[in-house]
Amino acid sequence: MKRRDFVIKTAVASSGLSTLAKVALGEQRRQRFNLNYAPHFGMFEHHAGKNLIDQLKFMYDEGFTALEDNELMQRPASDQTKIGETLAKLGMQMGVFVIDGGDNWKPSLTTGKVEFRDNFLKTCQAAVAAAKRVNAKWMTVIPGYYERRLPLGIQTANVIDALRRAVDILEPHGLVMVIEPLSDTPDLFLRTSDQAYMICKAVNSPSCKILYDIYHMQRNEGQLIANMDLCWDEIAYLQIGDNPGRKEPTTGEINYQNVFRYIYNKGYKGILGMEHGNSKPGKEGERALIEAYRKVDNFIY
Repeated sequence: MKRRDFVIKTAVASSGLSTLAKVALGEQRRQRFNLNYAPHFGMFEHHAGKNLIDQLKFMYDEGFTALEDNELMQRPASDQTKIGETLAKLGMQMGVFVIDGGDNWKPSLTTGKVEFRDNFLKTCQAAVAAAKRVNAKWMTVIPGYYERRLPLGIQTANVIDALRRAVDILEPHGLVMVIEPLSDTPDLFLRTSDQAYMICKAVNSPSCKILYDIYHMQRNEGQLIANMDLCWDEIAYLQIGDNPGRKEPTTGEINYQNVFRYIYNKGYKGILGMEHGNSKPGKEGERALIEAYRKVDNFIY
């Protein structure tokens, strides 16, 4: 046996590396991206398998520096702890998880109903413990549905009141809820970046900022760079998805290379959550997704 082969096989046998990492042993980790893109669990299952820790290691091996996990609060505390410990060992950051207030956002903060508000605040308290297990900073908040029986100004005041109460829970821990305008249905209350900006200014706390989802904002308002610029001082987190289709960059109409260049030049050091699907199935689709990010991340010249 050649000495190099012996060293590799010995290292594999004594390590806890994933199967994929074992195959690639002896090769360097792929170069990091210029921005902190965050995949989610399930995005690379065909390469890494269903085990969450193996998926994290695969992300790391491919050059990603962060994770996004909307379902974190639904996972057992033991799994949250394992995720947090693995992120720390790999030197990766935790992106957003969702503060889930109930049945698909229908218990809406717009109503001003005490039971909806109190349930939201109770979930915020639970989110503090989850955030500590994974060393998270940001949590997504969806105010809920438009309440047609109330004037828009009253609904807005109800949302602001609930968020002000929430920051009293989150701010002492250095946590940030990021409110997200969405395009899923016109029945949702929060739909545009300027609306989110106004609410954040009214709440007036470092623990209430904007999650600017590029996919949703392309659908609802367009003018991505111009609108990001207007709201920049309240944007704390970004998410990605091309339109139409909500798949990886290069599959739709958004010029992500230009958008990422703008974000980079603004000095953004935060996370960009990859909240989209894969345009192609299987390992081929997963590899195509990674290469799409390599392509659009090549914006520095």
